[in-house]
Amino acid sequence: MKITLVAGARPNFIKIAPLIRAIEQEQQAGSPIDYRLVHTGQHYDDRLSKIFFEHLNIPDPHVNLGAGSGTQAEQTARIMVAFEKDLREHPCDMVVVVGDVNSTMACTIVAKKMMVPVAHVEGGIRSFDMTMPEEINRIVTDSIADFFFTTSRVAGENLRKAGIGEERIFFVGNTMIDTLLTSLPRTQQPELWRKHNLKVGQYLVLTLHRPSNVDEPERFASIMDTIDTSAGMEVIFPIHPRTQKNFDGLSRKPSHIKPCEPLSYLEFIYLLQHARGIITDSGGVQEETTVLGIPCVTMRSSTERPETVTWGTNEIVGDQLDALGHAMKSMQQGTWKKGSIPELWDGKAAGRIIRQIIKLLR
Repeated sequence: MKITLVAGARPNFIKIAPLIRAIEQEQQAGSPIDYRLVHTGQHYDDRLSKIFFEHLNIPDPHVNLGAGSGTQAEQTARIMVAFEKDLREHPCDMVVVVGDVNSTMACTIVAKKMMVPVAHVEGGIRSFDMTMPEEINRIVTDSIADFFFTTSRVAGENLRKAGIGEERIFFVGNTMIDTLLTSLPRTQQPELWRKHNLKVGQYLVLTLHRPSNVDEPERFASIMDTIDTSAGMEVIFPIHPRTQKNFDGLSRKPSHIKPCEPLSYLEFIYLLQHARGIITDSGGVQEETTVLGIPCVTMRSSTERPETVTWGTNEIVGDQLDALGHAMKSMQQGTWKKGSIPELWDGKAAGRIIRQIIKLLR
């Protein structure tokens, strides 16, 4: 039995890594399962991609489809054309997609049209915000996939409401947390730790990448000003080159916010686990901070990961800068809510997934 694992952007690598380890464990136990790792090349920056493969102990992909960048339609189309050719040349019994990037949707459509079953790891999550490209990817993927491995009971309920039968939904936990827990003993202190004389619990981390927060200069400047005046301590900001241009164009230069180049996974987790708190618009960071027990304020009006709010350490402030300032004060004062770890986020999700896939293929 052979499965094709599809990875496209950075978060996919983190979710794929434990699946590969689980497959290798099943192979050692005598299972006939095998895999082919397809990297669509959606995230094409070698400096960022290659180091992820190295740090996560992911073998080199069997192929890189080289999709590259472009508009949503251009990128999706290139992925579909290239993946169709690859799947024809390398047939499999099941295609496994993860997350909610363009590669997830594109490869699901291709596989289904070629009559290949599709399993969606992280199926059923919803933000109910149709302005997010990721939400469209989730809905399209889940509308045609065959099997769904969910990170929460809420995700399973979303699928049931869409008419998907119980026999196709498997609540397994979160493979991103599998990777987090196995990586904690190996985290690496980034060079910027000494450069900025950082101390445990005495700095904040900022990650922003959504267009609504970084692309409109006036909005971006207001966010930077609020964070800078409310911080009371250093704010480390791993920044995308596109956002760096807007940061460099600020009329008032922040005194507390320290931009830096994007970090490797092991460096970034080191930074997270020792921070006083996190300000983000990333879904994955909401999950990681919940497990690490670190206060997290999310600059979005909704989250597809509600368990990080109901169980975890995350709070949503939307576009309300006053709420952001109050949240940062709570972080500083140590009055943030105490979270807990969501159900089945125990580092064993990938094993559950691969064992279930073996059952399905048999």
